[in-house]
Amino acid sequence: MSRRASNARNTDWLTIFLYLGLVATGWLMIYATNYSPDAPTKIYDTSQRHGNQLIWIGISIVAGLFAMVVDSKFYRAFSFPLYGIVMLLLLGVLLFGQEVAGARSWFNIGFFKFQPSEFGKLAACLALASYLSRFNTKLDDDRVKFVALGIIGLPMLLILLQPDAGSALVYTSFLILLFREGMPPTIYVLALIFAIISIISLIFPPLQIAAVLAFIGVQLLIANMNSRKIPWLLFSVALAVAVYQGFQYPIFKSVVLAILGLVLVVMSVHIIRIKKAKIAYTVLIGFVCCMGYSFAVSYVFNDVFQPHQQDRINVWLQPSKCDPLGSLYNLNQSKLAISSGGLNGKGFLDGRITQLNYVPEQSTDFIFCTVGEEHGFLGSFGLIILFMGLLLRIIYIAERQRSSFSRMYAYGVAGVIFFHFFINIGMTMGLVPIIGIPLPFISYGGSSLVSFTLLIAVLIKLDSVRMESI
Repeated sequence: MSRRASNARNTDWLTIFLYLGLVATGWLMIYATNYSPDAPTKIYDTSQRHGNQLIWIGISIVAGLFAMVVDSKFYRAFSFPLYGIVMLLLLGVLLFGQEVAGARSWFNIGFFKFQPSEFGKLAACLALASYLSRFNTKLDDDRVKFVALGIIGLPMLLILLQPDAGSALVYTSFLILLFREGMPPTIYVLALIFAIISIISLIFPPLQIAAVLAFIGVQLLIANMNSRKIPWLLFSVALAVAVYQGFQYPIFKSVVLAILGLVLVVMSVHIIRIKKAKIAYTVLIGFVCCMGYSFAVSYVFNDVFQPHQQDRINVWLQPSKCDPLGSLYNLNQSKLAISSGGLNGKGFLDGRITQLNYVPEQSTDFIFCTVGEEHGFLGSFGLIILFMGLLLRIIYIAERQRSSFSRMYAYGVAGVIFFHFFINIGMTMGLVPIIGIPLPFISYGGSSLVSFTLLIAVLIKLDSVRMESI
């Protein structure tokens, strides 16, 4: 059997069918957002978004087929040159790009527009997989960690300068790949702790957080004392009551915080005397680091972020502070559209909220609203099943690879698609901040569709030669 015939036989057709199913669903939803019963449009009308998307679907399929024809060794051999080219494009767009919605993210060449940050995900995925799959490269080496995080961090930095925080955050999805390949779990635990502190710091004043952290520190110190625990526990309960009452009156806040700090110092000195200095130092250092970070988050949010950036976070964490007809409008209309679909939906092309265009950006960031309104819970659940099927298939493909490069690349693809899928659907329901990223294969957009198609096509190509060495 020839090599070409063998590769065709090993092609993962299930992944291709899942991809085509999602792309077809996306086009139908884009058509629904542009449909009007009073002025129906033709399917091939390129003056409308659904017509343009058909062209991009054709371009994406051609690009995907080309990627599957290219020799598999090309992707590893030229991963860093491709990465370098995309980084130059990200740098160039800062200088020569077109500004859209306050971000300089697009190249506009006549009738052709594209967004380099979309292709940065493919380049970073290939470069990261290529670097980590080198002989004797292990993530328990600090230098390897630094280089791997640098590969991820460089495109993030360039995209943040555009500024496009949503597209930059997508690159954190590569942490899934790093975890699979041996990044110490401690780093993820610390990241989770700081993420929790960040969220809490955006909701509560730093002084209240300081009081709570100090109280937790007191409990940790008490738990490690050799004797007289009961009196100290009674004292800490009384202190907690005093803290709660003290924060009812603004004038006492600083006093309460000072008392808690003093208690921490006194108890730490006591534990040091009974030869448990390491515990005391750990508690004190942890308290100082957490409080410093909490004050920094509060300062950045209140004094560095622009009002529209603050609104995006407040819409998620503190909607009561937002204007229902302003920053909260998108989310309210999104929830209304999804909930109005009920169990079965209103029917294809019968979504009133969709047709009247009540939800801004309904064919891009908020396209899941169209699915919810016209196809209801069952249609939304079906779309989620399609995505989950694709993600599980990609993970299955990753685990059957003989080549570490192919395995790492597959996990990178899974992480990117999962991040987009989870965040996009979550933000339409208010579960996560609205950061403006597309739903893969579904949202309108040529750059997004081509980049996701190439991610899948390269994966299928690498999988088709899994029995060979790459």
